[in-house]
Amino acid sequence: VQLQASGGGLVQAGGSLRLSCVASGRTFNRYAMGWFRQAPGKEREFVAAISWGGDSTRYKDSVKGRFTIFRDNAKNTVSLQMNSLKSEDTAIYYCAAATTFPRALRGEKGYDYWGQGTLVTVSS
Repeated sequence: VQLQASGGGLVQAGGSLRLSCVASGRTFNRYAMGWFRQAPGKEREFVAAISWGGDSTRYKDSVKGRFTIFRDNAKNTVSLQMNSLKSEDTAIYYCAAATTFPRALRGEKGYDYWGQGTLVTVSS
């Protein structure tokens, strides 16, 4: 599976962005998907994950109620809608694929494929 993330950019605090990740391959709907981020000088961290059918999701506590992960298996796409953005959301965001949802909740080691990252900058 090859993943291509897009949608990053510069936004003011309180604004919104939608990130998208398009997957190649015919087995996209068999993978749980996740979003991670890496802020300058910090380690990469989990943001959100979604099961292959879209019925289960999980979020980092600090983004709950502000971010929504969803997927369209017909379009091989997983998206992250980010609202009420804060300066601390500034990071490079990565999408990733895991073979099962439980693996997707184990952190980076649970994922088998990674996209190249897209930069989100939130100005205060």
